[in-house]
Amino acid sequence: MYSYFKNAREPMSSYTHFLGVIFAVVGTVFLFVLNNLTGNFSARMFVSILAFGGSMLALYSASSIYHYYKGPVLKQEYLRKLDHAMIYVLIAGSYTPICLKFMEGAHGILFVLGIWAVALCGIFVKMFWMNAPRALYTGFYLLMGWAIIFDWKALSLMPAGAIGLLLAGGIAYSIGAVFYILKKPNISDRFGFHELFHVFILLGTFFHFLAVVFYVVL
Repeated sequence: MYSYFKNAREPMSSYTHFLGVIFAVVGTVFLFVLNNLTGNFSARMFVSILAFGGSMLALYSASSIYHYYKGPVLKQEYLRKLDHAMIYVLIAGSYTPICLKFMEGAHGILFVLGIWAVALCGIFVKMFWMNAPRALYTGFYLLMGWAIIFDWKALSLMPAGAIGLLLAGGIAYSIGAVFYILKKPNISDRFGFHELFHVFILLGTFFHFLAVVFYVVL
């Protein structure tokens, strides 16, 4: 499959997140099928799976296309903005099933709406201030991603396994962010800090997917 990406602008970056596209599609279908088998269908569950699956697909599609595209610079710049903006979508989409499952009543809905509002603000800023300092916008991603640690009540309602998987995902994302900020290590010409960053993003998503499977859907 990698041979199809050899002519991409950034072959390995595009390829790694194309794998993310496949995972997003298969994973979302799996979540809906699993939910149907458990008979635990509800509006909250439908929104949870749709938001999480859709956000995975949005991020990995935007990223893979951006790193593949070799056309005019202006179109590359637009795709780059979209790529970065979709990070906010994935963060909000990852919060949605967790909040709707473990935050009671209106609190969960309000928290989700708040996270999506922040995501929309982040997208707006990213579309109009693309060249903001790398440490600034990456730090904002991290702050948004770790916001749930300030809601001790929600954390107290989560099983230890769920917290462990969410923590593992957060750590994977954070390690990837550090590589991205430092622009190192660069293992080879083909596989540098950016490709390593992509791998850790995939790993973080996988941990959060497991959390949704075992502690939201089941």
